[in-house]
Amino acid sequence: MNTAGHPEATTRRGLELTPFRGLRYDPDRVGSLAAVTSPPYDVVVRPDGLHHLQSADPHNIVRLILPEAATPAARDAQAADTLHRWVADGILVTDSEPGLYVYEQCDGRNMLQRGVIGALRVSEPAEGVVLPHEDVMPHIVADRAALMRATCTNLEPLLLTYRGDDAAALTTEVVERTAEKPPLLATTTEDGFSHRLWSVTDPGDLARIQSDLARHQALIADGHHRWATYLRLRTEHPSPSPWDYGLVLLVDTVRYPLRVRAIHRLLHGLPVADALAALEGRFRVSRLDAPLTDALAALGEAAATGNAFLLAGDGAFHLVDRPDPDLLARTVPAEHPAAWRTLDATVLHATLLAHVWDIPEDSPAHIAYIHDAAATVAKAERDGGTAVLMHPVHEEVVRDLARQGVTMPRKSTSFGPKPASGLVLRALEP
Repeated sequence: MNTAGHPEATTRRGLELTPFRGLRYDPDRVGSLAAVTSPPYDVVVRPDGLHHLQSADPHNIVRLILPEAATPAARDAQAADTLHRWVADGILVTDSEPGLYVYEQCDGRNMLQRGVIGALRVSEPAEGVVLPHEDVMPHIVADRAALMRATCTNLEPLLLTYRGDDAAALTTEVVERTAEKPPLLATTTEDGFSHRLWSVTDPGDLARIQSDLARHQALIADGHHRWATYLRLRTEHPSPSPWDYGLVLLVDTVRYPLRVRAIHRLLHGLPVADALAALEGRFRVSRLDAPLTDALAALGEAAATGNAFLLAGDGAFHLVDRPDPDLLARTVPAEHPAAWRTLDATVLHATLLAHVWDIPEDSPAHIAYIHDAAATVAKAERDGGTAVLMHPVHEEVVRDLARQGVTMPRKSTSFGPKPASGLVLRALEP
């Protein structure tokens, strides 16, 4: 785990965001823009969500980000062939001039998010420009890298956040002014979110955004594996090249705060009864015969005073809290800051998975990471496994640890709303 500090004061340079010629769906060639979009690849709940998206439209982006075939190599080749065919058939069309893209998401109630999509220069964490906050799984990075090599395309943007420092920030001014104009595209997806996209091509506006962002660093909110993929692929191509940059969405969270949610775990092959038996004398366990919403509320109350988890899969919920202090002292690495040692994700991975349940965290055969609590419970009940529901971490904890150069356990957080995949792609080669 990387514990080398890289405070903002040592930043070598700020964010370098460059325009690009977006590759976008021709709305006249598809059923609807909503029908060809998808959540990011790691949010799609396989196989249910995958098949649902595939049936929504034959050109849904999920056929590129999650291709299906007998082998990994065949999947990547299929994605590349599909992409090239769609471009040749005019399904996907390249914009006539390079630009940055203002992107807006709104749920019609209390969530409005705007940011800028562009090609960001890739940098190592030690440079203090783009800060990761989670570890990554090597097999996922290898999978994403193979897909990106095959397609030579950034298929979906990462979500990065930065902290604007004043109301007169140039980027904010350009974003808000642009959002008053007619958009390039507008659609509403089945989750109720409306999406609008504008292209910024005016040289003056581009210069304003670039000079403003050059003063800032960013936190990876969603997309650690794809950022690690960008880093890997950059080393494979002599610089300068398009591979020095990666597709991102940058959001100023002073102006547009994000929601932070938990990512839950599904433990394959571990029945709830066995999971609970192993906890005896190590954690307090309380059975909750209540609906999911009430059980999650109880989890939130317990998490306010210490480590807490919610186990499910046998038709009930089991609140697991008040771990044995001696157990934590033996299993949680002591060389990290207290804020890291007391994270629920740290205790889950270092104590429960590694010590109590003896489950390898990097094996898809043993553990799955799912964003939706209800889906996690349903899969556990159907498959006979154990759902471990988590409580979200506060954004300030994430950012403070990232600034110290301390990475959290993998899949510790889920920032949102996440950008829809399929609205704009970035081709790396003609």
